[in-house]
Amino acid sequence: MSEELQASYREIIRRVGENPDREGLAETPKRAAKAMQYLCNGYEKSLDEIVNGALFASAGDEMVIVKDIELYSLCEHHLLPFIGKAHVAYLPKGKVLGLSKIARIVDMFARRLQIQENLTRQIAEAIQEVTGADGVAVVIEAQHMCMMMRGVEKQNSVMNTSVMLGVFRESISTRQEFLQLITRGR
Repeated sequence: MSEELQASYREIIRRVGENPDREGLAETPKRAAKAMQYLCNGYEKSLDEIVNGALFASAGDEMVIVKDIELYSLCEHHLLPFIGKAHVAYLPKGKVLGLSKIARIVDMFARRLQIQENLTRQIAEAIQEVTGADGVAVVIEAQHMCMMMRGVEKQNSVMNTSVMLGVFRESISTRQEFLQLITRGR
């Protein structure tokens, strides 16, 4: 674990007016550094490493959807969490991606300092790159602590972002089918 990161947390604690040596805070720099490394472990991963060959031949060309993939990320503007869920769909063209790989791709990008708009696009483009699909759609719904805990303090606000590639962008009916399926049962 980075000694520099621990020292930085110690300095932050001191700068906010606390005593970093008091009993409750003595180990906090170490714990905070470890937590930050975990929360940002997406930088240590690559798309090839995550997919790991889990592409399978398939004659199917109907929509594949994985919805309600929970995600946790850190806002790059305030280093505060945003928490939500991603809905991912693609239209296969000869091959399908292992189911868990979609959630792992979401996690890889979410575990980086991020803004939701970029996160949505990164997931969509990665799924497109890996599968060569006819289209990819990603919707993310998230609550941002930077808006809930500070600033305007709006606790019930939810941000929605979407990226539609290929057929999802070109065909209103395909996009509508996706949007209806991810909201079904709510």
